[in-house]
Amino acid sequence: MINEQLLIKELTTEEEWKSAFPVMKQLRKQLDLDTYLALVSESVQKEGYRMIALCNQKEIVALCGYMPMITLYNGKFIWVCELITDSRHRSKGHGKILLDYVQQWAIDNDYPIVSLSSGLQRIDAHRFYEEKMEYEKVSYVYLKRI
Repeated sequence: MINEQLLIKELTTEEEWKSAFPVMKQLRKQLDLDTYLALVSESVQKEGYRMIALCNQKEIVALCGYMPMITLYNGKFIWVCELITDSRHRSKGHGKILLDYVQQWAIDNDYPIVSLSSGLQRIDAHRFYEEKMEYEKVSYVYLKRI
């Protein structure tokens, strides 16, 4: 990591979202480019979704999408929708850098909780969230396709 010059950049334009798609596709394999762009655009406009990239020079090495929410369960909180490090750049602390940024954004904007879900198969991610980031496992997420 000594040679890396890392910078966090918020991605706000369609061109920037397009540039992030190859990394996002590693996590959201079901999405094609057009669907991805439509979903990002709508979620930014309607839900306050934000996407940040960790860049080394001009190369995106990791991404995080998050949005502020309010529920009766959590009250005000930040929901981390996506956290992905490019497969060529894993285990270098990039996920921690992005989650630390989101946590600071939450503090700065008066959101006392950061929450996320993680697929059952992502054992390494669970270990990262629990051991390195000190997240608590508090529930299961259920889904029914209709």
